[in-house]
Amino acid sequence: MLVQAFSTVTRQASRSLKTTICLKCSLLPNHTARISTKGPRICTSHSQFSEKKFSDLHNCSLDLGTKATRIRGMASIDSLDETQVKLLAEECIVVDRDDKVIGSASKKDCHLNENIDKGLLHRAFSVFLFNEKGQLLLQQRSDAKITFPGYWANTCCSHPLSFPEELEESDNLGVRRAAQRKLKHELGIEAQQVPLDDFHYLTRIQYQATSDEKWGEHEIDHILFIQKEVDVKPEPNEVQNVRYISPNELEGFLKSSETNGTKISPWFRLIAQTLLPDWWKHLDNVKSLEDHGTIHRM
Repeated sequence: MLVQAFSTVTRQASRSLKTTICLKCSLLPNHTARISTKGPRICTSHSQFSEKKFSDLHNCSLDLGTKATRIRGMASIDSLDETQVKLLAEECIVVDRDDKVIGSASKKDCHLNENIDKGLLHRAFSVFLFNEKGQLLLQQRSDAKITFPGYWANTCCSHPLSFPEELEESDNLGVRRAAQRKLKHELGIEAQQVPLDDFHYLTRIQYQATSDEKWGEHEIDHILFIQKEVDVKPEPNEVQNVRYISPNELEGFLKSSETNGTKISPWFRLIAQTLLPDWWKHLDNVKSLEDHGTIHRM
């Protein structure tokens, strides 16, 4: 029923999204590209998306002025942070319950409860970064975030985007590239400190959560572990606080949050109370934790 419901959404979207904004050009005015809804939304003039251009994606998307006004008007979200509104135009990867790619949709569309209720499901990732002491780096999301503002979560949680480099599924390479990109964007962690080959893809979870009456999450989340010493320089529009935490401290942190008003993101609480304790015990042998054939429904 979920896939059938989404197929209706997809048919409706394909009729209205025959012309879309090029990912490379991001939100630049007067530059749209006519594309197939089956493929990545990149115009022909930028179809050869080099590694350098890929790494500069966020720099391109943030250097925008007047276009944000049009997007805010379309979405009726005038009260939201301008930078976060611009990021709603990013194109996420739409998947079925088996995590097979079936299309793409904007970040905005993927996070609207009205679409989630119809079965719209997208690919995501969650990075768990540990230091050499075995402590986990947590982040508190900025109050500017549209979904779950001010909530504590694991190191980095975001989405691979629908362009070739991040659609690549061999060795989970597309997701690992996205993780490296977002660690730089959100936490200022340089790519050389988190090499692609040092990310360990463990497994996947599927969860659904409501942030408020308008926005929510419905994701198949790829779990990535990495253990590195890194320099953290949070981007204030993304992250307002960070801390390293031990297993014992995390247990107390989660328990006290139930009474002291500390907000914990639903995906992190689910993982932390079920799978994470055992994973953490095997940090010195992460490969033994790999379970690529399972999607944990949570």
